[in-house]
Amino acid sequence: MTYNDVCNALATAEIENNRGEAAMLICRFCNINKADLLLRHDEDFDSPELLAAVKKRCERYPLQYILGYWDFCNETYRVNENTLIPRQDTEKLVELAIRLIPENARIIDLCTGSGCVAISTLAARQDCRAVAVDLFPDTLEVARENAESNRVGDRVGFIAKDVLCPDFMDELGSFDCILSNPPYVETHQIPLLDEELAFEPEAALDGGDDGLDFYRVIIGEYGKYLTEGGIMLLEIGCDQAKAVSTIAGNAGMRCEIFKDYGGNDRVAYLKYDRRPSIDDNISDGIGV
Repeated sequence: MTYNDVCNALATAEIENNRGEAAMLICRFCNINKADLLLRHDEDFDSPELLAAVKKRCERYPLQYILGYWDFCNETYRVNENTLIPRQDTEKLVELAIRLIPENARIIDLCTGSGCVAISTLAARQDCRAVAVDLFPDTLEVARENAESNRVGDRVGFIAKDVLCPDFMDELGSFDCILSNPPYVETHQIPLLDEELAFEPEAALDGGDDGLDFYRVIIGEYGKYLTEGGIMLLEIGCDQAKAVSTIAGNAGMRCEIFKDYGGNDRVAYLKYDRRPSIDDNISDGIGV
């Protein structure tokens, strides 16, 4: 297939950025760089791997999973069907974390997925350490690999726990910041999402009947694990600012909403005027 052949195949499948994606697929599976490709547009690339990749992409299989990696913030992440694909909207969460987290902070990232939120935060804030939590061991294995490849593996620990059952936090102690990009899609909306999302893990999308299950638990039950002056930064759906602000208010927290680069409500910044008490016998057990 030539570059134009790949472009035409993707265009026929209604892939919007067909030219850009054609270049990425050829470079990935034919082992050339973009500069070389400019001089080789008419070359017939005899690659079974490229043919298979184009076929999968024409079937709307996500480009990121075909490539096996994706860029996010200033880092590159391995991704597969065990992880949600990192998206630019989530970069706002990391940007705020980098700016607002205090020096030498201890961070916990709930529903970590590929690890992109915790890892990109640590990559920019070398004074900080983190614990990353996810329900699925296969997902955490990808996150561990991403931590090592992005050179923060010595400052992050990973644990497999259900975020909706926060009793495990008693073993971890308190944190200066709670980060999370939790599932927030309403259950009945999942079948109506873009067809490519059908390949991403449903558990990383499904936020319950009203999309707010994780916010109720994280805001309502994790706040006691914040240090004095500690903060929460939570990604939210673009239509969830009012609901999340109400949940925060009911928990005694102040909530400020930040917009993403597209102008949509995207991150909730939460802080107590006065932190709730925490049991004195909580130990610091994870070591990061």
